[in-house]
Amino acid sequence: MKPLRTPSDGSTSATNGTENVNGSENPGASGDPGERENGGAGEGAVADAADWSPALSRSVMLRHDRVRGTDLLLMPERVVVLRGSAGDVLRLCDGRREVGAIVAELAERYPGASVAAEVPEFLGRLREEGWIR
Repeated sequence: MKPLRTPSDGSTSATNGTENVNGSENPGASGDPGERENGGAGEGAVADAADWSPALSRSVMLRHDRVRGTDLLLMPERVVVLRGSAGDVLRLCDGRREVGAIVAELAERYPGASVAAEVPEFLGRLREEGWIR
């Protein structure tokens, strides 16, 4: 499983979890939680993630682009290209599964991957962006 990181500059690479197609910046979405202006989710968001059942926000749709062979988050006036296994993670965010159950299922699918650390952090960042609730 590739690392799930949100780029702070809208750029792309093989290890990014998301890419903003509209070219806007993602302030506070850098690879280091300590770099966030508002203190960010950091460790606190990961700590309380166990009892949270994430789901896509009402205005967000997860779609697969068959032409590009990639998953997309569609929002009003914005498209986010998902990289790596980010789409697999978000497909499990149905509002019924808690983060722990999502991590357990992904750990089965991707043995040896560091999903226990990466997935809660990734979901916390998407929650900060308002893309999941």
